[in-house]
Amino acid sequence: MNPRVGVGVFVINPKGQIVLGQRKSSHGAGTWALPGGHLEFNESFEDCAAREVLEETGLKVRDIQFLTATNDIMKEEEKHYVTVFVGYSAVDGKAKLIDLTLEAVGWYPKGTGDLRLLVTPIFVAGDESGDLVVSSLR
Repeated sequence: MNPRVGVGVFVINPKGQIVLGQRKSSHGAGTWALPGGHLEFNESFEDCAAREVLEETGLKVRDIQFLTATNDIMKEEEKHYVTVFVGYSAVDGKAKLIDLTLEAVGWYPKGTGDLRLLVTPIFVAGDESGDLVVSSLR
């Protein structure tokens, strides 16, 4: 099976909050993830990021910057992804649930998760505080 290319987008507002969505299907169902999706033929990382964020949240983004990339092999699911992470600072706007593959979407505090978000885009609900925690590291 050939690897697929995914794009994950860190959308950050002036309050330092990030947009996360809860997955409903595909790998990681029920977990929390950044907006994003598969790169289409002849599409740039930036164009993919803008398209996916608009489809999933209704937010329009531009001036997207490359952050990092990961090589994720999920042997149990027999999937292989190269995930490109990009970032965008949102001026304003309200994230709203548009994508039917997501259970929920919204802005979450700066302290949500931890810095390992850069290497693992899959999260699960945390303790009673409502914080999100990284479910596993690859």
